[in-house]
Amino acid sequence: MKQPWRSGNRVHLLENGGAFFPRVFEAMRQADSEVLIETFILFDDKVGRALRDVLIEIASRGVQVGITVDGYGSPDLSAEFIGGMTDAGVEFRVFDPQPMLFGMRTNVFRRMHRKLLVIDGRLAFVGGINFSADHLDDFGPEAKQDYAVEIEGPVVADIHRFLLSTTVPRRRWHFWRRRTLSNSLPPAAGNAEVLFVTRDNQYHRTDIERAYRLGIRLARRRLVIANAYFFPGYRLLRDLRNAARRGVQVRLILQGAPDVALATAAARWLYRYLIESGVEILEYCRRPLHGKVAYADDEWVTVGSSNLDPLSLSVNLEANVFVRDRGLAVELHRSLGRLAVEHCQRVDPSRIPRKSFWRAIWGAFVFHALRRFPHWAGMLPAHAQRIRSVRPLPAAPSDASRAPERLDTQRPHPH
Repeated sequence: MKQPWRSGNRVHLLENGGAFFPRVFEAMRQADSEVLIETFILFDDKVGRALRDVLIEIASRGVQVGITVDGYGSPDLSAEFIGGMTDAGVEFRVFDPQPMLFGMRTNVFRRMHRKLLVIDGRLAFVGGINFSADHLDDFGPEAKQDYAVEIEGPVVADIHRFLLSTTVPRRRWHFWRRRTLSNSLPPAAGNAEVLFVTRDNQYHRTDIERAYRLGIRLARRRLVIANAYFFPGYRLLRDLRNAARRGVQVRLILQGAPDVALATAAARWLYRYLIESGVEILEYCRRPLHGKVAYADDEWVTVGSSNLDPLSLSVNLEANVFVRDRGLAVELHRSLGRLAVEHCQRVDPSRIPRKSFWRAIWGAFVFHALRRFPHWAGMLPAHAQRIRSVRPLPAAPSDASRAPERLDTQRPHPH
C-alpha cells in the first residue's frame, strides 16, 4: 500500500556527519522504549564504535533495539564488534549476507541501501548518511558531502511501521508490535507536508522515480538536483529537458571529485543532451559528493538514499522523503548555493565533445547497456533477498573469542 502525504510535521536539515551523528546519538540516549535502524554501511571505526556503545548502553537499560545492515555495504564486522551488541539484547540483522568468492563480494546487486532511524515511534531520521567516519570533515579530502533530515510528526508513524516490518524478525514481530506500535498518529509538530516513499523489487519498483518526475514536472521557477551518481532513464532526462525549455532554471550539481570514476564518466555522456536544452551543470570538486537531494520553487524538497542511477532506480532497496515546506527548501537552497559558489565548477559547453555519427551510436549503446545491466543481473537467483539475524551463542567458559551465530533466514515482509 502506498503511503499518503502527512501534514503537521517538523523537518530539520542535517548537513554531513558533523551535524548528524551528535544529534542522532543524543536522541538515542533519550529513548524510552525503542530504537530501530537501517543502514547500508556500518564500519568498525570511531563512528561505528560510538554507535555500538550507544546501542549497548540503551539496550542494557531495557530499550528494545533493532538494527539491520547490508551484507555488501558492511562486510567486515568482527564477532567481537557484533557480539557486544547482541549480548546486550540488540537485535542485529544482516541483509543478504553472501560468502566471499576469490576475495570478492558476490552480493553486488539488490543492496539494502536505505538509511533510516526511528526512536520511540515519534522521531525519525532519513537521508544518505551512513554510520562511518568518512562522513566527518576530519576524515580528510575523501570526506563525503551529504545530507539527512530529522522528522517529528504524523509521518513518523509510516516510517515506524515500515521499519518494524524490516528490522524485527517475523518470529518476534507481533510481540514487538503489541508493545511498541500505537494505532494513532504522532501529534502535529510543525507545518510541513511529508510523503515517505520506498523502492523495492516487488511492490514499489518505480515509486521514487515517479515522485521525482512529478516534482520536476510541477516546477515553475527553479529546480536544483544534487546527486552523487547521476545516470537516470530517458523519461526523467526528458522531464529535465522539458522543464528547462519552459523557462525553469534547472541546475544539476554532480560529482567532480568522484569516489567512483565510472559513475562520473557515465554522467558526462549526458551533458551535451542536457546543456543544449538549457540545463546548467556544475561539478562539485572539493571532495566526493554523496548527497541525494533536490528542491524546487522554494517549497518542494526530497532527501533520502536514492541516487538517480540504474542501481538505485532499478535494483537497490531505497527510501526518500518528499517534503512541501518553505523553510526546509530555503535552508537546502542556501546550502547548495554555498557549494555552487565556493566549491563547484560550471561545465563549459564548448569543452564537451561535438556530436558525430559514431559517437551517437556508441553513446546510445553505452546508455542502454548501463541502464539495463543492473536489471538483468538482479534477475539472477543468487540475488534473492534474504535477512539473517545474528545472535550470540550460549555462554561458554573461557571462550572470549566465540563468534555470533547466524539464524532466521527469511524474506522481508511486503509493505
